[in-house]
Amino acid sequence: MKYLNLNNGLKIPMVGLGIYQLNDEDVIIKAIDEVGYRLIDTARMYGNEKILGRAIKRCKTKREELFITTKVYTPDRGYERTKFAIEESLKNLGLDYIDLMLIHEPYREGKEMYKALEEALEKGKLKSIGISNYNKNQYLDLLEHCNVVPAVNQVEAHVFYTRQELQKVLEKYGTVMEAWSPLASGKNNIFNNEVLLEIGEKYNKSSAQIALKYLLSKNMVIIPKSENIERLKQNIDLFDFELTNEDIEKIKTLDRGISLFGWYD
Repeated sequence: MKYLNLNNGLKIPMVGLGIYQLNDEDVIIKAIDEVGYRLIDTARMYGNEKILGRAIKRCKTKREELFITTKVYTPDRGYERTKFAIEESLKNLGLDYIDLMLIHEPYREGKEMYKALEEALEKGKLKSIGISNYNKNQYLDLLEHCNVVPAVNQVEAHVFYTRQELQKVLEKYGTVMEAWSPLASGKNNIFNNEVLLEIGEKYNKSSAQIALKYLLSKNMVIIPKSENIERLKQNIDLFDFELTNEDIEKIKTLDRGISLFGWYD
């Protein structure tokens, strides 16, 4: 596993497991103990914090080796509600601290919600804080009102929408870009894409692995999701080869610059 340095000195694994709609404790345990995942991404909206919490207790991997992310969402809007949500997530997960907590969307109340995250960070309940689905202008606006620069902005990013302009702005101020749905949820026939398949043949890798490796080459954190053990293994088996500049230029032609899920720069 390779890691990126966050702006607070912590290291985040570059590949994690997103568990949206993944509610099987045993799969999560296998992903951690057998496959080697260390970054697990959930959210209050997903309704599976308790499932993840039970999996963490049951797995053999030490808590300090894990990097757990969750997010506050619509019912948590507002300063007091976010303070309550942080305590609820800690209780649901059965943890003394959360490695990274994000604001799930750029809510109107986002600034006061972020203030609650900053206070929890200072108290040690959260190790890192950040945002999700913020575009460039929303991110820059938050920077003018916060005391702690977000460690992460988790956004839609994949080979069809790499959002390089946004990433340049984030990197300028010290925020890591993390890609949700890095395989585009299978859209645009990504698994049968000729460019990705052709490059994959050179390295004996799948089209999915090439698509994920491309994002890693851009210094993004990725959180692909799967319940299939073989897919879980493939999604993390990305560090025994490197894409050439020629490969990267070919993949770059797939970028349409348009969201597939309605999130825009």
